[in-house]
Amino acid sequence: MSSFPRSKPDGRQRPSVYEVAELAGVSIATVSRVLRGSAPVATPTRERVLAAADELAWRPSRLARAFAVQSHGAVGIVFPDLAGPYFSRVISGFEHEAAERRSAALILGTHERANAEELVIDLADRVDGLVVMGRTVSDDVVSTLARQEIPVVLLARHSVGGVPAVRTDNLGAADALTRHLLEHGRRRIVFVGDPGRSPDVSERWRGVRRALRRAGSSASGTLAPCDGFDVDHGYKAGLELFADGAPFDAVMCANDEVAVGVIRAADASAVAVPNDIAVTGWDDTLMASRQHPTVTTVRQPMRELGARAAALLFARIAGESVEPEVLRTTLVVKESCGCAPPNETEPGT
Repeated sequence: MSSFPRSKPDGRQRPSVYEVAELAGVSIATVSRVLRGSAPVATPTRERVLAAADELAWRPSRLARAFAVQSHGAVGIVFPDLAGPYFSRVISGFEHEAAERRSAALILGTHERANAEELVIDLADRVDGLVVMGRTVSDDVVSTLARQEIPVVLLARHSVGGVPAVRTDNLGAADALTRHLLEHGRRRIVFVGDPGRSPDVSERWRGVRRALRRAGSSASGTLAPCDGFDVDHGYKAGLELFADGAPFDAVMCANDEVAVGVIRAADASAVAVPNDIAVTGWDDTLMASRQHPTVTTVRQPMRELGARAAALLFARIAGESVEPEVLRTTLVVKESCGCAPPNETEPGT
């Protein structure tokens, strides 16, 4: 079997792995084992292979390295959706970290397809490791991938069966944001979002309820499910809320886009924000700053989320033990709660 040598810049042909094997008097498989370093090779044989590589000034190509270590040279990340600023920032962090390590990044958005789990399992066969976000697939699928010794890291959800996860502090931040509204005298709070669609949203709703329980019977909280995380779904949810005459004084939204939709619905329903009701979001996107009034929100390190998930994944691929990570969030107080901006505080302070 012959290789297809490439020319060096000075016109000479680049030596191939086959030439290294021939000079060392070993098989291609033995060169691969030496390169991989994970299978036993007798010391004299290993030294002959390294000496042959040195004599030929052989530097394994990316393709050769991938063949030797059974590497795809790519990592994957799976999202339930790809629309909106949150996903784009997370992907940006993930891609940057992958590029720094000279690995391609394959991105899959399942978009609630019926065959989502099949798509994820198929992607896992084509990458060196996989980051899975939220509830894109079930815990059973995550456990199956782990049993198959596929390096997996979870993003924006809790760990599953020893599979590490990277997430932000949703519980504490939601608690702090709720307390901020209570300090404004807002006692009847509606949370707009669907905890069943996202572990992050579920944690935020838990944080809201925890703060309200501490406030006692003088405060109440109601869940208003929202079918999506964009402005249109927020607007629709807002219209439904305000159709009942707004028997509440604060609306906490699952993200900034939903909050902007609720504020626009309030305007269409002749409900003043923040005089009649306070509205809050989550993520601290540009949209929150450009809306009038500007939206009180929680800043989470979206780009860092993607970067840290990638870093943990590469550590897993290298066989290292990693621990789950929880990244800090920041309460960003603006105008929609009745405050005069700017004011930023760490949740819990």
